[in-house]
Amino acid sequence: MAVISNGTTIFDAGAIDSGQATGNMTLIKDITLASAAGTISFLNGASNVVFDGTYDSYVFKFINIHLATNGQNFTFQADTGTNTSYNQTITSTSFTAYHGENGNSGTLSYSASGDQAQGSAFQLLNSTSEIGSDADQSLSGSLTIYNPSNTTFVKHFMATTNWNELNDFTGNTFTAGYINTTTALTRVQFKISSGNIDSGAIKMYGIK
Repeated sequence: MAVISNGTTIFDAGAIDSGQATGNMTLIKDITLASAAGTISFLNGASNVVFDGTYDSYVFKFINIHLATNGQNFTFQADTGTNTSYNQTITSTSFTAYHGENGNSGTLSYSASGDQAQGSAFQLLNSTSEIGSDADQSLSGSLTIYNPSNTTFVKHFMATTNWNELNDFTGNTFTAGYINTTTALTRVQFKISSGNIDSGAIKMYGIK
């Protein structure tokens, strides 16, 4: 039995249609660190990266981002044209759920220090509690940037991450906002608040 919405088949005989109803996700770039790095950057037109009007939105998947230095945060920023300052104006909001390995401190709270109001800093993606650097601690999650090449609207983004806090808590952070420019974005950079990313991978996808 098929499920049809607005003339488009979504389910047919138990299978999900991979067309426009759900969107096609195309892997553009996979950066897997072979050694520690201070930043991970994706630049349109460089190293086979596409970050323009080819896709409606772009998704970055973070897989086991491990820190070289204990107690830091995972962040991102974007820029336009040939600019490399990564200081675009951002307005954002953030909240986090916590729970400890010992069963204590199960909370859900707004992360006031993780938001920006027309700020130009790198945007935190894991609230303001720091990620641990123990051998078994890391961060995973995703960031979506919508229509980065549009020259009419600001650039919305949404992210969710799950990470090991240095005092053995799990933190699940939800971050959203907009990059307040109508100029097309051409590049995205990820970095730790201080120190290096010791290992991990970031995969970039385009969605039509």
